[in-house]
Amino acid sequence: MIPAERFGLSVLRDSYAVVFKREGLELTYVEGIGWAPPIEPSLPPPSEDRLPVEVIRAAGLVQVPQAGVRYSGSSGRVRLVFDLPESLPVDKREASYPGRLSLELPYFLPDLEALKLPPDLGLEFRYLPHGTQLTLQAPAGRLYRYRQYGLEDPWRLVLDFYYLQPEARESLSRGISYLEQWAWTPEPLRLYMIQAAPGSWRMELVGQPGLRKALDQMAPRALALLNGGYFDNRTATPIGLWIQDGVALNFPFGRSALLWGDGQIFGGFPKFGAWVETASGQRYPVGVNLWRARLTAHTAVGPVGRPGENVAVVERDRVIATLPAPAELKPGQWGLSFPATDPPIARTGETLKLRMSLEPPVQYALEAGPLLIQSGQNIFDPKREPFTDPRPLNATTLQSAVAWTLEGGLWLVVSEPTTPVVLARALQSLGVWGAIRMDGGGSSQLYVRGALRSPLIESRPRPVVNGLALYPK
Repeated sequence: MIPAERFGLSVLRDSYAVVFKREGLELTYVEGIGWAPPIEPSLPPPSEDRLPVEVIRAAGLVQVPQAGVRYSGSSGRVRLVFDLPESLPVDKREASYPGRLSLELPYFLPDLEALKLPPDLGLEFRYLPHGTQLTLQAPAGRLYRYRQYGLEDPWRLVLDFYYLQPEARESLSRGISYLEQWAWTPEPLRLYMIQAAPGSWRMELVGQPGLRKALDQMAPRALALLNGGYFDNRTATPIGLWIQDGVALNFPFGRSALLWGDGQIFGGFPKFGAWVETASGQRYPVGVNLWRARLTAHTAVGPVGRPGENVAVVERDRVIATLPAPAELKPGQWGLSFPATDPPIARTGETLKLRMSLEPPVQYALEAGPLLIQSGQNIFDPKREPFTDPRPLNATTLQSAVAWTLEGGLWLVVSEPTTPVVLARALQSLGVWGAIRMDGGGSSQLYVRGALRSPLIESRPRPVVNGLALYPK
């Protein structure tokens, strides 16, 4: 039984008959006699203001095949799945609407009557001879986005409706804006970002190795601030390459890095040469951290070296001990591992300096990773870069990234909780030329004019070791 109002019919009653009427059509049912022409008298009777499906079809109110409907929903999303009696060519479609959305499907959908849809969804529907019209009215201040696609075996049509917070844009300076934007992966992902046009920005690396500090206190005059790279939580020791004003404050660990200067920005695995220098001026080429060699310099705190090696522990350019590997490095120390069968190149108490050259030379560099986008292509691969603990690369949490356009535009991005693989899809969908992930989770923070604008977290923002400070040029 379907309510007559779904077909635009009004209902008139007297003691013996009920009339369903609209312009150009009148259906009459008389108690004890049945339906009046043109309806077959023996068809089932109405029930109050509802009509049987047999009468609906006999009157030509519906002239299309019937399809089943299933419903599922969650916060901010409703999915309708239509079980089709036949194949239906369906183009994938996606569109956003700030207010009212109307869709028409070429099927009769009586199961809609039994669905318990959320009242705030604003879904209305009515039946037409050639299909069913669905209408959605977005709540005040929200927007709808819908997507549709077909599935086979069995044939189904899927409609997803999202009712979301509107996007936002705020001009901060000439060529620089703050945005809150939806990306589709295909699920909606809200991004909080700074977009700076080519030539409008300059960016500095701020912070101090060994010291954790509130990000907004590192550069209080910056237009915007994004958290930087990885660090050891216990000792605040940075992990990976850190070049500030052309000076290496920390050495590479082995992952990709963000490199920039003079309005140019790119990401990748930096080419570098490293060596140690003795008091006599003799130089020995070395590997660094995960780039191992016969002689390997280690700059991260914790155990270093492999069994069968010795480690010269260096503090303030002086060897303070030579220990069998693995040896424990403390903050402010670095170590040189070498085969235990080899004589040390510097003994306890002697001078030993670690040097490095970088190609190409840049003003700023910060190791983070993994790379997400390169030359416009999604290259995210959790196995491509060395992470001793890969779990953060699969966890759903706040994500942060730096992205850039082919023309030299710069984006500082923090997303709502998601995974790096989804963030990579989102950034590629927005057309960036390159992107690299920065430290994530509780470290993910985006400040604009001193105020936290990334997804607000319940606890106090985490102090970090370094960050990226953006200024208008």
